[in-house]
Amino acid sequence: MAIAPALPTTPWLSTEQQTVWRHYLLGSARLKDRLDADLRQFGLDLAEYEILVTLSEAPDRRVRMSDLAEAVHQSRSRLTHTVTRMEAARLVERVSCPTDRRGVWAQLTEHGFELLAEAAAEHVACVRRHFVEVMSAEDYAAVGRAFAAIARATAD
Repeated sequence: MAIAPALPTTPWLSTEQQTVWRHYLLGSARLKDRLDADLRQFGLDLAEYEILVTLSEAPDRRVRMSDLAEAVHQSRSRLTHTVTRMEAARLVERVSCPTDRRGVWAQLTEHGFELLAEAAAEHVACVRRHFVEVMSAEDYAAVGRAFAAIARATAD
């Protein structure tokens, strides 16, 4: 007769921890929905906006596709699909890397830069309205510290 191995004891979340965790899940989902809805008026979603921002901040407004995937926290295949849609909308273009024939860069087009410039002020206002201004300065600083700790703890 085989005996099942003992399972390690899982320390369950306290009532307070469970409440905070559920507030995080609901709040982050609602915030993302608001930001996406706000960007729809420009024909963008939050993932596309982040790609435009990342490209706009890069030298020559271009980033290697593999580096872009890491910067915007998308899988390479998801980024490829997103960039394909954005290429069709003339927001970005893919260009070959002159020093590595296998390398491909995503480059921000002038049209993409103009759309980003148009959307940025509204997006920042939405971030302020639904994220920054709903917290006290102390809570805002605490959120920054907390997510910096989470980012460090979950870094690959």
